Amino acid sequence: MAGAIASRMSFSSLKRKQPKTFTVRIVTMDAEMEFNCEMKWKGKDLFDLVCRTLGLRETWFFGLQYTIKDTVAWLKMDKKVLDHDVSKEEPVTFHFLAKFYPENAEEELVQESTQHLFFLQVKKQILEEKIYCPPEASVLLASYAVQAKYGDYDPSLHKLGFLAQEELLPKRVINLYQMTPEMWEERITAWYAGHRGRARDEAEMEYLKIAQDLEMYGVNYFAIRNKKGTELLLGVDALGLHIYDPENRLTPKISFPWNEIRNISYSDKEFTIKPLDKKIDVFKFNSSKLRVNKLILQLCIGNHDLFMRRRKADSLEVQQMKTQAREEKARKQMERQRLAREKQMREEAERSRDELERRLLQMKEEATMANEALMRSEETADLLAEKAQITEEEAKLLAQKAAEAEQEMQRIKATAIRTEEEKRLMEQKVLEAEVLALKMAEESERRAKEADQLKQDLQEAREAERRAKQKLLEIATKPTYPPVNPIPAPMPPDIPSFNLTGDSLSFDFKDTDMKRLSMEIEKEKVEYMEKSKHLQEQLNELKTEIEALKLKERETALDILHNENSDRGGTSSKHNTIKKSSPRQKTYLHLSPQSRLFPGTLSVVMVLPSVILTRA
Repeated sequence: MAGAIASRMSFSSLKRKQPKTFTVRIVTMDAEMEFNCEMKWKGKDLFDLVCRTLGLRETWFFGLQYTIKDTVAWLKMDKKVLDHDVSKEEPVTFHFLAKFYPENAEEELVQESTQHLFFLQVKKQILEEKIYCPPEASVLLASYAVQAKYGDYDPSLHKLGFLAQEELLPKRVINLYQMTPEMWEERITAWYAGHRGRARDEAEMEYLKIAQDLEMYGVNYFAIRNKKGTELLLGVDALGLHIYDPENRLTPKISFPWNEIRNISYSDKEFTIKPLDKKIDVFKFNSSKLRVNKLILQLCIGNHDLFMRRRKADSLEVQQMKTQAREEKARKQMERQRLAREKQMREEAERSRDELERRLLQMKEEATMANEALMRSEETADLLAEKAQITEEEAKLLAQKAAEAEQEMQRIKATAIRTEEEKRLMEQKVLEAEVLALKMAEESERRAKEADQLKQDLQEAREAERRAKQKLLEIATKPTYPPVNPIPAPMPPDIPSFNLTGDSLSFDFKDTDMKRLSMEIEKEKVEYMEKSKHLQEQLNELKTEIEALKLKERETALDILHNENSDRGGTSSKHNTIKKSSPRQKTYLHLSPQSRLFPGTLSVVMVLPSVILTRA
């Protein structure tokens, strides 16, 4: 009896000690998180917790991925977390990734957080060469990635070498050309400088809009064999199912769009695709593992559901999300415009300040030069006055000597020389005295003129001194330039008010602003279509520019296939390539993601056939 009681107590204590929670690590594209989960939690409980933590509402694109024996698997929503074939060592690790891809990223990805996660995942796939990207497009995508990280290009900050530690291009592209890292950075920076004014979310969306046209974007590949044993690749994406040659993942041999598939099923390792058109043969293939068939079917169900949802009216939740996204985008646009205006006003104020400083420095230099000129004028005037005085004294002395010579001549004339010899001698002396008197008179006259000239120069020097003093006085008494008013001018009445105090921050919208922004957004769409052609021309120019540096012997099979496709079909979009490979080419070629015209109708809306997904 006592033994039984002890046994029950031991069992109860063991049961109490058993842990009721387990630790899970969630790895996203830019963060890691850990959660304590209850033992009874299903996949949906954990997935919803992660989405709430990330603030994510567009949950239908994502899933929790884990690995089983080198095979990728996704957490099922209706199955307990610990019932999956996951490691029992804690923490149990899952990767939060995009499971399904949109047909049109700009229209379907509403939240900025959703766009950011897709941007990071697609960028990683391109750099790891899981998505083939031609060299010229790689450079353009790299420039948008730099814009998203660094903001607007600033030559004073972003000098040569600032991208040296960044991974921006696939190694395949770098090895394909005889170009140094500095040459690549120069070309990326040239594109980057042209993206001025784009915010991070806008740059990331431009990245996704270019990436979604790449042939391998959003495609999950699986190795299969047909009934003849030929090895093939099955590709599953947002548009349908595609069959590829193992050596060519760019162009499918045949495609089955979702609206042309009647039934998908599998039995053990055999998978069956039944087209809607009964004239087309049923396609059967075998996969390597049963687990792979389950994964293929899971991806088919999810992609088909999203394909059908896109062609229906948006749900109330999606409409609310889009409305909030438009309002948030408008608010950010107005905030960017306000900041741009403030930046422009600040730059103008700085330019005015610099101009005032320059003019003040110029005035100081002019004042210094005027002082120096005044000093030189005073010195010149003193020298001229001294010289004039000396000249005047010399003139007086010469005049005195001339008078003395005249007196001497008169005295000699008065003296009677009786002898002839004395008379001739006296005549000669008289003649010499007359010549000397004439010379002295001329010299006296010249000195007098020179004295007059010096007096005139002195008068002019004093006049110049007076003008210099007057100019210096004017510079000293001139009013200074008024300081630049740091208070910005009042905003126009159509600009929303923005009140900032120490305790609150308010921002008022006006209907006119929203209407104007809506018109601007529509205008931007039209401008984007015009820019697309210009963008393609720029890409072609870049391709031609770096073509001479290409090392042909390093081209991969995908490079060769991409060049052949470009030579045959120019720059056809990914959608056109898939449409051309469809068994119902004539009807599917005119079906776009936004169209409501389906095969077999002419201007008539027809409900898409639903896919019957069964397991034999």
